[in-house]
Amino acid sequence: MTSRPRFPAFARHDLPELGYERSRREPEWAVSSRVAGRHGEVDLPTFQVGGWFDIFSQGTLDNFTAMRRAGRSATLVMGPWTHTNWRHVVGDVNFGFGANSDFMGMRGRLHDMQFDWFRRTLGEGSGDGGAVEPDTGTVLLFVMGINQWREETEWPLSRAVDTDFHLRADGRLTHEPPSAAEQAEEFTYDPMDPVPTTGGALLMGGGLLNTDEFRPGPLAQAAVEAREDVLVFTTEPLTEDVEVTGRVRAVLFAATDGPSTDWVARLCDVDENGVSRNVADGIVRVRAATPGEAAEHVVDLWSTSIVFRAGHRIRVQVTSSNFPRWERNLNTGEPEESATTARVARQRVYHDPARPSRIVLPVVPVP
Repeated sequence: MTSRPRFPAFARHDLPELGYERSRREPEWAVSSRVAGRHGEVDLPTFQVGGWFDIFSQGTLDNFTAMRRAGRSATLVMGPWTHTNWRHVVGDVNFGFGANSDFMGMRGRLHDMQFDWFRRTLGEGSGDGGAVEPDTGTVLLFVMGINQWREETEWPLSRAVDTDFHLRADGRLTHEPPSAAEQAEEFTYDPMDPVPTTGGALLMGGGLLNTDEFRPGPLAQAAVEAREDVLVFTTEPLTEDVEVTGRVRAVLFAATDGPSTDWVARLCDVDENGVSRNVADGIVRVRAATPGEAAEHVVDLWSTSIVFRAGHRIRVQVTSSNFPRWERNLNTGEPEESATTARVARQRVYHDPARPSRIVLPVVPVP
């Protein structure tokens, strides 16, 4: 078996192997290191903490739901945070002092909530010294937009309704699907000029090193949306609040002229002043594509909780790169670790009755 070359960044800086390279070399070893699919073996209560802009956010939610499904006691707290920032200013947005982990909407410090959970779980102060099973019903979510904490008893929310917002001609985003053929949207994706990473669920320079490079969280998207290789679809101003809480996905009917490419979808909130900020995004890699043939691709944007306020607009970006958040697809179909050439790809996104490209939002009905 031909050995894989060292990961270039690690080799360049003479970094030791910490498991990443082995996981690429031995996929079965990587699987054995994960808890996914093995939650039933974890016979312990768990306290899951995550943030909507945390690079591990969906894993946190998946662990919670899997533990609940296995009949285990599980607690969940999801803030508007990144992996390293549990304060109230995240990216370009001030979510209010209540979002800070030291306040938690006047519930007290998150650390104190965790210590209390440990005391109850380990039985300290229970009198007989025996462990006390913690509360099994605690789900605490921060709902962005209205910037409020809300207590729930489940995740995902059973009352959320998957609602289609269709990509339409002339950059529209509508509840109504196309009733007649509409001109497909086209763009050129050049892997040598990829769309730069601008906000999101990151753990890169801004999140690790507290720098302005690759800041995580919600950031203004004007420079991204001005690019010719980014398609933008936007609703009319909303006449009432729309809450989206749950897992978001985009269904794209699209074609590329090469053997492989990527499709990226991003959900954004556009305020009354026209400022667009990212909420969630995702990517799917298409391999062995039939050049020029339209196919259905589902892009997982992970989960969020946000109220798009009346007067705001909901926006969807569609493109083929988000670099360096995700490695570029060189559009050749070659293995990533050995690819040496790149090609420009012609991309096409369809929105007609037979190929209704759309984003699916889990809309929570107003009480």
